[in-house]
Amino acid sequence: MRDALADLSKPVNVVLCDSSRMETQLLADALLRDSRFHVLTCLLEQEALLAAVASFSPGHVAVLSFSGSVPSDAVSALRALHQAHPLVGKILLADAPERDLVIAAFRAGARGIFSLADHPFGDLCKCILRVASGQVWISTPQLDFLLDLITGVPALAFVDSLGRPLLSPRQQQVVSLVAEGLSNRQIAVQLSLSEHTVKKYLFRIFEKLGISTRVELVLYAVGQTDSHREPLHLAHGASGNS
Repeated sequence: MRDALADLSKPVNVVLCDSSRMETQLLADALLRDSRFHVLTCLLEQEALLAAVASFSPGHVAVLSFSGSVPSDAVSALRALHQAHPLVGKILLADAPERDLVIAAFRAGARGIFSLADHPFGDLCKCILRVASGQVWISTPQLDFLLDLITGVPALAFVDSLGRPLLSPRQQQVVSLVAEGLSNRQIAVQLSLSEHTVKKYLFRIFEKLGISTRVELVLYAVGQTDSHREPLHLAHGASGNS
């Protein structure tokens, strides 16, 4: 959970990172025409990115693109940035992002994936503002990738840093069914509960995990499917884009 969300009454600080100086500057020029943003640019190199975010305080959002480079470079830079600055919102720009890239990006700490090839520039501004306010920007196909990843996982381990269970067995059942894409009503039928009881379970689960929406719960569960990774750092107010 973030300690503090961006104050959107003030311009949002945006660090743009790309392997192409020309692409970076074109995007920066477009954002700078909008008074809601302050922009700093850097090349897609881990040291340059970390230095840029550290110098641009507070760094609300980092937007990473990999035009002219391989996707793994962007994901590696994303992961390094998340480890150094977990509270900074991170967006990956990718044309037609494929399943593996979507999963890798969210595991690495992304709060949104955006395609300029599929959406107008104005939607990118909305994406940046939402991520700056602590929300998640994710399309339905991208969410389906994450749901497919965790569907059929027999048991998701929700534990604290000492390995102690955070959820009761029943709460873990509810989480698993949410991860499979079931609605509250379907979960109620599956577990022979009332829909009201399911809502109460979800409220308690959100409270225990420090999250606030089903989308965040899915992202959390994705983090749990890989025991060699830390769970995703989540913030209140996640939502998908429309």
